[in-house]
Amino acid sequence: MTHSTDAAGTDEVPGTPGKADTPGKAGTPGYAADKAAMRTRLRRVEGQVRGIQRMVEGDTYCIDVLTQISAVNRALESVALALLDDHLHHCVSHAISSGENADEKLDEATAAIRRLVRS
Repeated sequence: MTHSTDAAGTDEVPGTPGKADTPGKAGTPGYAADKAAMRTRLRRVEGQVRGIQRMVEGDTYCIDVLTQISAVNRALESVALALLDDHLHHCVSHAISSGENADEKLDEATAAIRRLVRS
């Protein structure tokens, strides 16, 4: 998985074209092919959270801490959107093409989107 960093230092994940064409094995998570990149991104977020903890311990200016919290939220949102994209291109696509659990997978995706929009 390739990614870029925007001006705020937040990772952006481009779409994963072609995954809908190769749904892979049933039961395999959609992110399986990008697992190493996903772990790297999550470790980066974990490091950002530790940095915020150090900022609080060091009595850093409130606005600076809030700025970093916002950056962590954007980074986690980016990971969530990448997972959702993988789910749609892998799991939902496979369910539709195979006719297995298509409605169930679409309902799961809809519920996940609702949770992301609320957060």
